Amino acid sequence: MTTRLLCRWTRLFPRCPQAATASAPLQTCTVHQTEPMCQMSLSWIRPSARHLCQGSELARMEETTLPYEQTQLVRLVEKVSTPEEVLQLWAEHGGSASDAARCLVQLNLRVMEKGGEGILQDPRCESMLETVHAQVSSVWNGSLVGLLRALTMLGLPSDAPLLCSIQNEVLWRIRRLTYRHLAYLVDWVAFQQRQGYENEALTTALLKQLELRWTELCDSRTISILMGRASLFTPSLMDKLEDKALELAESFTAEDIRRVAFALASQNRRAVPLLRALSYHLNQKPSFELKTPLLLDITYVYGKLNFHQTHVLQRIAAELLPRLSELSSLDVTRCAKSLAFLKWLHLPMFEGFAQHYVSNSENYSTLQVCNLLISFAKLNFQLGKGEEFYQKVHKALEGSFQNLEPFLKTDVVWSLCVLNQANPYYISSVTKYDFQKKLTGGIVDRTESYRMKLLHISAFAQLEPLGITIESPTVLLPAPQGKVEVSTPLQSSLHTALQSLTNGQTQALRTAVKTIYGWTIDGELMVDSESKPIDLENLQAPHLPGGGGRDALPAGARRIAFVAWEFPNFCLRSKDLLGRFAMQKRHLQLAGFILVEVPYFEWLELKSDWQKVAYLKDKLGKAVAEDMAK
Repeated sequence: MTTRLLCRWTRLFPRCPQAATASAPLQTCTVHQTEPMCQMSLSWIRPSARHLCQGSELARMEETTLPYEQTQLVRLVEKVSTPEEVLQLWAEHGGSASDAARCLVQLNLRVMEKGGEGILQDPRCESMLETVHAQVSSVWNGSLVGLLRALTMLGLPSDAPLLCSIQNEVLWRIRRLTYRHLAYLVDWVAFQQRQGYENEALTTALLKQLELRWTELCDSRTISILMGRASLFTPSLMDKLEDKALELAESFTAEDIRRVAFALASQNRRAVPLLRALSYHLNQKPSFELKTPLLLDITYVYGKLNFHQTHVLQRIAAELLPRLSELSSLDVTRCAKSLAFLKWLHLPMFEGFAQHYVSNSENYSTLQVCNLLISFAKLNFQLGKGEEFYQKVHKALEGSFQNLEPFLKTDVVWSLCVLNQANPYYISSVTKYDFQKKLTGGIVDRTESYRMKLLHISAFAQLEPLGITIESPTVLLPAPQGKVEVSTPLQSSLHTALQSLTNGQTQALRTAVKTIYGWTIDGELMVDSESKPIDLENLQAPHLPGGGGRDALPAGARRIAFVAWEFPNFCLRSKDLLGRFAMQKRHLQLAGFILVEVPYFEWLELKSDWQKVAYLKDKLGKAVAEDMAK
């Protein structure tokens, strides 16, 4: 115990003001003292720079008590603008290993700005490298971390002896580096991993220090750097970084917000409190210069994480609209795709996207045209005067359509069906048996999704007026076996109300009806000329896989389809249906159904069963009356 106390006291002894005078006698050694005793006394007064510190507080003390004083060489080097000037100053002045390290860091900056091939082979640069290698233990902490980054950027091989020596030195000092130094070191480690090289010992020690000392985080820049390398960290450390980011969000710059938001998107971490804080400061601070890349990146993050912040989206749209002509084709398709993921249909923006394509169609690749079509179809964006737009789209797809990847080709044709722009050439290309086989295998849910899309395409060919008659396409992909459909609360409630509407007559009602068109009807009724339900079991039903019964429909009878529209079926903050459900509505009407729509925002206002039944009766009566008035 005494030994441990003495060891701790000796480390702190030279930093105590009271010890300053007491240590004076120890600074000289008389002839009667032995040489080892003299060396020990000096080590007490001036601890070795390589001594491991015992905690973060001691690390901060060492940073402040042993400041790095800039030499004349370093002051001159920081003012130069070309690599040659840096090399010349070193040749004229020379210096210590710390000076050489600072010069190499500045040399890397100048090379990145001005360029410089073969700079490492210059004798003056080699002189700096040799100086650092010979005295690496005397290089200051900040310069040592910066030197790692600089030498890597200059092209020094990862297995070079100097880089290995610096890594060993950093590993030895890892506990006395500040948290900002650790953050810069993480940035370098991530770069090395991308190049296929990793120092496992250094990486392990670094991540351990970051985990243990996370409370030392105190500036927004360091947080944004660390979160930009989130793939290296454990979930627990990411949680702590998110807490710190939320605490310091007010001090973030626009670039910090972009980096942190991008880090969340790259890890699919939907941290709602942090995203709300970032959105608030981005929208409220007038000092932020909202550059186009920042706006596009924030839109991408919102789309990737399905995070809706209408006020920010409206500001993004207001900022981007005047700049649409300046955007590239990649920017336009990227923004359109992000807004489609958010289900946010901003008409001026999408009209601008369409006009941008018309004006710059030669700059769009086939993949970008496909993404634009898919985005338009998802939001059911129907151009008022789209002749010129679709002429250019069809022309762009002419030469490359058959070479598209099968799943993408199916998506494109399905999107054209939603937009009422599909033709027999597109439809026949995806309904052939050889093509359908390419959509099998892999994830079951994905195969089922594309089977449904093929059914929708087939329904388009059967029901929509194409101008010419084509053979009815057949979907040959098998339906999944044993899959149980789970009704939503809205659908279950609607089924119960429909049973009350028909007075429990099971033969007069079908629920959860799967049609040959790929669409599901929540409730099907057949009513006579007096709008009373009739038995439908023995009646013909061409929309069912088996065709229903044998009896023809009575005179004056009408098929009624009840469809529940859930919250996800609509565009954001709108009562407009998304493209998929708009096509469902269109197809059911073309198939001969009178459609009774039950949107969630009306149904949720009905509190009792009798109100729901009365609501359905009223909707049914109005739908039949509208059909009779046609």
